[in-house]
Amino acid sequence: MTPTGPEPYLKVTNLWKAFGKFLALKDVSLDIFEGELVCFLGPSGCGKTTLLRAIAGLDLQTRGGVSQGGKDVSNLPPSERDFGIVFQSYALFPNLNIEKNVAFGLENTGRSRSEITARVTELLSLVGLEDQRRKYPAQLSGGQQQRIALARAIATNPGLLLLDEPLSALDAKVRVHLRHEIKELQRQLGVTTVMVTHDQEEALAMADRIVVMKDGVIEQVGTPTEVYRSPQTLFVADFIGEMNQIPATAGSGNSVIIGGGAMQSLPHDFPEGQEILAAIRPEDVIPHGDEANMLGSDDVVETPENTLEVVISEMEFLGSFWRCRLQHARLGSAPLMADLSINAVRRLSLETGSKLTVELPRKRLMAFARPEKVEVPE
Repeated sequence: MTPTGPEPYLKVTNLWKAFGKFLALKDVSLDIFEGELVCFLGPSGCGKTTLLRAIAGLDLQTRGGVSQGGKDVSNLPPSERDFGIVFQSYALFPNLNIEKNVAFGLENTGRSRSEITARVTELLSLVGLEDQRRKYPAQLSGGQQQRIALARAIATNPGLLLLDEPLSALDAKVRVHLRHEIKELQRQLGVTTVMVTHDQEEALAMADRIVVMKDGVIEQVGTPTEVYRSPQTLFVADFIGEMNQIPATAGSGNSVIIGGGAMQSLPHDFPEGQEILAAIRPEDVIPHGDEANMLGSDDVVETPENTLEVVISEMEFLGSFWRCRLQHARLGSAPLMADLSINAVRRLSLETGSKLTVELPRKRLMAFARPEKVEVPE
């Protein structure tokens, strides 16, 4: 669901960015609303950092415009734009202690020394590092340095906060902890925030909306639930999370043909007979067994659709679930991945070599165009 409001706070219009003959951004348009946390997500080289730098004025666009708060800032230098930024490397001054690093951006704002000291104390308290004010960056952990960089970025109360992969240099547990802290801080301050990341989990956990990018264009914009559950392109479906891709042909408007057998699917616009890919996430594959249907006589059991009799060829334990690779003649040589709960595996006594009935529910079975083959010159 797109946020409503009188006007977008940040508006990017028909933005192009060229580096020589290479087009890093191609006609990008995007509206970001006040108070949102929006993540730019995509693989390396997709243009997400270039778009962030264009918004900041660090790399001026070749064509197009950027407006913030109703003001055209397209050609303003960074010093005249209203934003704070946290870089991937944090960019703290190694020769200044933490207090002076945070105070750096406040020095030329006309505030008195006592006001600056009070503001620095407030910010250090906000990020939980008030007792570290006399230390130098080298004396802090990576997570602490990240918090100091964040405090410095918001010191002047900017209207826009830009985060360029701020958690990528940290280990996994620290990242999980700090992404929650950043989200809580952003909500508390109400500052419009744009964050660049290549980490899907990070984007899904933190963003109000995600902008998925590929090759300098926006593939999809939506809430985390929308881009994960209802991807509009095969790239989005495959890039975010795991996705089974099954060679198929289009049936009627709400079916696909897999291995000669028809299966009900979500509606699609492909003409009957066109070669396509059927797609379903591993966690959406439903296991069925005798135990699963042992209900009371008064219960009505709905006959499952889209079932396959499969053999488990491999099982991988991933902590909270088992990832199973399933084989069936209709699927060809490529296995079907299914993420099954520990309880389901135990209840159905599953192991490698077990036979199992699985359902590919029609509300989770999607259809996408097959990628175009790239001709390699001889």
